[in-house]
Amino acid sequence: MIGTPVKTYRPYISPFDPCPPFLERKFYTPPQLYIPFQPPGLPQYSPYEALKRGTLWPDLYSGYEASQT
Repeated sequence: MIGTPVKTYRPYISPFDPCPPFLERKFYTPPQLYIPFQPPGLPQYSPYEALKRGTLWPDLYSGYEASQT
C-alpha cells in the first residue's frame, strides 16, 4: 500500500493555556485515499472474513486504535 495511514501534526500551544499541552497529535487517513482505482486481481478475503472486517479486499482494510484525548 502506498502512503501512510497515520499522520501527525503539532498544534499551536498558547502561553495562556491552563492545561498541559499535547506536543504532537496524530490522526488516521482511510486506505482508499491511496488507491485511485481498483486494479484487477486484488486479493480477497473469504466471505466470512470479509464480513468480520467490513471489506472484501485486504488492501482496503484499516483497523483502528484508540485515539488520544
